[in-house]
Amino acid sequence: MSDAAAEARLDAALIARVLAQDDRAAFAHLVRRHQGMVRAQLRRLCGSDDGRADDLAQETFLLAWRKLNQFRFEARFSTWLYQLAYSCFLQAVRAQRDEIALTPEHEVENDEGVQVDQNLSLDINKAIDQLPEAERSVLVHCYHLDLSHEEAAFVLKMPIGTLKSHINRGKAKLKQMLSAWSEHAN
Repeated sequence: MSDAAAEARLDAALIARVLAQDDRAAFAHLVRRHQGMVRAQLRRLCGSDDGRADDLAQETFLLAWRKLNQFRFEARFSTWLYQLAYSCFLQAVRAQRDEIALTPEHEVENDEGVQVDQNLSLDINKAIDQLPEAERSVLVHCYHLDLSHEEAAFVLKMPIGTLKSHINRGKAKLKQMLSAWSEHAN
């Protein structure tokens, strides 16, 4: 039996307790289990505004509490939470109409744990900031959050073909914007 199956069973048991008994302790356990990934998703989407990301994470879990009876086990509970978090993010973007910058960590390490040139990291951040929102979002969900294409399409509420198109366009734009680095490596 896989860890994912055990995790899904635990989530299902906690959800059942919340719905059947209005068990707030069970919901608090769900929050503790998933808050780190939801906060990570929102921090990547909000760029350097950690306070805003944390506020949106709190809104996400309030929304999850209110809508838990609508969870249908069509996807993993974490995927459903990512969808709620992304909806909260989009609602905040629409309300504020500010340009949201996605800024990955400034220190990137390769597999051997050696820090990659910080200038490259800064250029990658700037390039990602320049991508349209849809392309940034699919890249965050597929690469930073490591969701499958199907899970990311579910979270972002877009057809899988559209998601793949955004990925391809986003990667092509990043490659073009960072072409000086590939020339520098040769």
